[in-house]
Amino acid sequence: MRSTCFFYLLHFVVLVLLSVSLVQAEDAYKYFTWTVTYGTLSPLGSPQQVILINGQFPGPQLDLVTNENVVLNLVNKLDQPFLLTWNGIKQRKNSWQDGVLGTNCPIPPNSNYTYKFQAKDQIGTYTYFPSTQLHKAAGGFGALNVYHRSVIAVPYPYPDGDFTLLVGDWYKTSHKALRESLDSGKSLAFPDGLLINGQSHTSINGDQGKTYMFRISNVGMSTSINFRIQGHTLKLVEVEGSHVIQNIYDSLDVHVGQSAAVLVTLNQSPKDYHIVASTRFSRRILTATAVLHYTNSHSPASGPLPSPPTYQYHWSLIQARSFRWNLTANAARPNPQGSYHYGKITPTKTIVLANSAPLINGKLRYAVNKVSYVNPDTPLKLADYFNIPGIFSVNSIQSIPSNGPASVATSVLPTSLHDFIELVFQNDENSMQSWHLDGYDFWVVGYGFGQWTPAKRRIYNLVDALTRHTVQVYPNSWTTILVSLDNKGMWNLRSAIWERQYLGQQLYLRVWNEQQSLYNEYNIPSNVLLCGKAIGHHL
Repeated sequence: MRSTCFFYLLHFVVLVLLSVSLVQAEDAYKYFTWTVTYGTLSPLGSPQQVILINGQFPGPQLDLVTNENVVLNLVNKLDQPFLLTWNGIKQRKNSWQDGVLGTNCPIPPNSNYTYKFQAKDQIGTYTYFPSTQLHKAAGGFGALNVYHRSVIAVPYPYPDGDFTLLVGDWYKTSHKALRESLDSGKSLAFPDGLLINGQSHTSINGDQGKTYMFRISNVGMSTSINFRIQGHTLKLVEVEGSHVIQNIYDSLDVHVGQSAAVLVTLNQSPKDYHIVASTRFSRRILTATAVLHYTNSHSPASGPLPSPPTYQYHWSLIQARSFRWNLTANAARPNPQGSYHYGKITPTKTIVLANSAPLINGKLRYAVNKVSYVNPDTPLKLADYFNIPGIFSVNSIQSIPSNGPASVATSVLPTSLHDFIELVFQNDENSMQSWHLDGYDFWVVGYGFGQWTPAKRRIYNLVDALTRHTVQVYPNSWTTILVSLDNKGMWNLRSAIWERQYLGQQLYLRVWNEQQSLYNEYNIPSNVLLCGKAIGHHL
């Protein structure tokens, strides 16, 4: 009897130890050292200065598995301070690592900073890029893909291959000259070209009969793009970490800052086919192409390039409304336990944000509710932590549009941890807008033309709206999102159109409660960089 009991006890101990080791293996650490330098390349045919990471343009692809921890030492060899932000990574309880000027001091030239963050409970297609100045116009961006753990299924057969396509508009003008133009009060000219993975022409190889995942991200400065493949359809499976109902599309609109993943089956005759990305909603159409090469092909791509959608904003809006959340997917996503449903919660607060393009002191600025954001010399997060007065005020911007004159301020909206907010983006301009929120993904519940009113709630999707981190707002239109503010910190809400972000179309949400606990937020990093009025303060 004793031997039997001992056997079962030993068996139990072995199982416990094995399960612990498996958990530890799933939550592995990955270590990187990235060095940022200038280099000379010719993305559009003429030599120009670009930003390289470890000598690469675009930067290295960062491939992670859900819940892996990243320890990344970033060495800045530029002649200007520099930061990277991890677009779409939620930085749970950890806005210290967000990599924007409201949370981090920029890394000085010939210095370094080590980011430490976890891809917590996320699966999907993301990117990283420079958040400082106009560095994004010179490069420094790259792909960040988070794959599922072995114990979590994804709602589609595992593809035979995985291709990442970073698509974006591009200027031949240097980022320093572009910045000088904005500082002088001038808007940027229309971009000079469109690139796919840093090139205007590239190729992708695949085997006939196999199915491949294409991860498409718009890493550009200002322009929506449309993506399509000659003779092939696109099965949409994931949008910025949200697994979606798998509708079939001939082409997809991807707006600035957004990402999507599609499955493409190579089920055509063995030849080469055109892959096309072109700008949307612009008088002048920019196009970048790639070749989809069947490995058994003996024929080059032929025929005209596949055409973009004939219709404009209304077509795009209808397509956007067709993106629906896959409620049966057993994968990392908001509220994976299903303990609540977003459509049954009454928001604690409604915030309406209207963008505008005022002249302030004779120069072009961009504003939110008539306030144009300016970066202080001290990050807001450090000012909050060290109780440094005079850096920002939570009364600097209102939560509804203002009719007063435009002004500049360091705009911060106060919110409480665990608020559930309704956030309406009102676009009264004739141009496309794109909005991104750090620290979260959110439910996109409504799009509409004209002015938003409370009556528009009747057309919200409160059943299966997808979650994402960046959403478009069509000209003279509105878009509504719902956000569960369960991630304490100081979080940047910004235009993804970089000229607008640089000239003030952004603000911060201060998600706060009085309880200081590791349950709510991690401690300040021991290697934190100090600048501005935070210099001299002790951790």
